[in-house]
Amino acid sequence: MQYLIGMDGGGTKTACIAADLEGRVLHECTGGPSNFLMLGTTKVAEMLFSLITECKEKLNAEYDDFVSIVLGTTGAGRRVDAEKLEIAFSEYALTKNVVFKKFSVDSDGRIALEGAFSGKSGSILIAGTGSFMLGKDAQGNIHRVGGFGRFIGDQGSGYMLGKRGLAMVAKDYDGRGDKTKLTGLVAEKLGIDSPENLIIEIYKNNFDIASAAPLVIQAAAEGDEVCHNILEEESHELVLHLFAMMKKLKEPSMNLALIGGIISTENAFSEIFKNSVHKLIPNVNIQLPEYPPAMGAIFMARRMLA
Repeated sequence: MQYLIGMDGGGTKTACIAADLEGRVLHECTGGPSNFLMLGTTKVAEMLFSLITECKEKLNAEYDDFVSIVLGTTGAGRRVDAEKLEIAFSEYALTKNVVFKKFSVDSDGRIALEGAFSGKSGSILIAGTGSFMLGKDAQGNIHRVGGFGRFIGDQGSGYMLGKRGLAMVAKDYDGRGDKTKLTGLVAEKLGIDSPENLIIEIYKNNFDIASAAPLVIQAAAEGDEVCHNILEEESHELVLHLFAMMKKLKEPSMNLALIGGIISTENAFSEIFKNSVHKLIPNVNIQLPEYPPAMGAIFMARRMLA
């Protein structure tokens, strides 16, 4: 019997699915992180091989039975980087006297897009720590909007909400801006209760700026105008992503799945964003992803056999 493997890799764990050639899931397992830009290709290759070995043992199969394998992972957005992991994995497999027929690495966003719409056309908006969009048109072409990183991009992301919120806390300390509830929340929840502490945390202690985003959302939900304005402006930036994607897709309507903690869960920010979409772009249909990213990797693995 022949099998497909789809893997969804991230900074904390890697989800793995083994399926038959029809896409029916036969086994699921998890392994360690697969951010090879941080961990190195050799360590990640070893972990991936161990996941495949587990699938082999559970299915009473041979390595040759896994005819197509796709990994979508953090750090593989550029083809040149993805190829480094492909080569490292193939070389590691050779040390075990194994040669896989088809092994491909792509970005975590790419497999999320495939999973969200079962391989069909549609778009995903990812707004977590960073932000960007991926879309697939009716001809199968992939389009991208955003993804320029925190220095010149990431509008509507957790990083941007946190950065703008903390900037307003700094203004509040100085008396250069309006008073905001966020100042008290940052002191209570994060232990930053003075201008000096804020400077030390940001510039010396490598503070996770995106971790302040939930507090910005909380303050806005509690009626804070300063934080509400931040959410309004950043949600508008995400709406601009949608307008840009629709131009690239050249289609009258667009199915959209939302991915990422601050935009996919029910909160003040996602509510403002969804209301803006319904008002400004009514031909966008927001829906839940049909399948998880690892299943999107299975769809891609099956297509590699065509």
